[in-house]
Amino acid sequence: MNVETLAHPAEEVAPRLLGSVLTCKTSEGTVSIAITETEAYSGAADPASHAHRGRTPRNDVMFGPAGHLYVYRSHGLHWCANVVTGTDGIASAVLIRAGRVVEGEDLARERRGEKVESPRLARGPGNFCQAIGITAEHNGADLLTGIPVVLSEGEPVPPALIRVGPRVGVSKAHDWQHRFYLAGDPTVSAYRLSPRAKPSAGA
Repeated sequence: MNVETLAHPAEEVAPRLLGSVLTCKTSEGTVSIAITETEAYSGAADPASHAHRGRTPRNDVMFGPAGHLYVYRSHGLHWCANVVTGTDGIASAVLIRAGRVVEGEDLARERRGEKVESPRLARGPGNFCQAIGITAEHNGADLLTGIPVVLSEGEPVPPALIRVGPRVGVSKAHDWQHRFYLAGDPTVSAYRLSPRAKPSAGA
């Protein structure tokens, strides 16, 4: 993976990340996950984005440069990982929603629970981070250097397998078609409409 691939708007990069592999090395071991579901979030023009109201200490990484990891806590419970994209100084990032564990499944299962089925180990953004071992300490990590998290090319995904739909669980701009996923893949999370969602203008 190179910065040229990521230096585009989030909605362009999000489908390209399908099939890519994210690897995280910790003291416990290494886990690699092939990405099967993503969501694009931009800046001020995107009501669902953390950067909608401008730059803050929390979302600073989201403003670039491309190729870094933006990590945040969701609802005070789960870590979520985003690949920063676009032009330096302009907020743009792709949320990694789900994936298939391709290395370190035993460690991923230890983190997630012995009874969790393989397709569910990294299904959903919080589960993805728990399985791979990403936490707040990885916020800002350079994904192109591989220390300690690296994003690499995976098996090419046939365009015919890529599906597009509305974003999951957000109340604002939920109907924007910025969610990308692999058709029929058991690791992809189920679509869920937020009970607070209201129709919004498309992007």
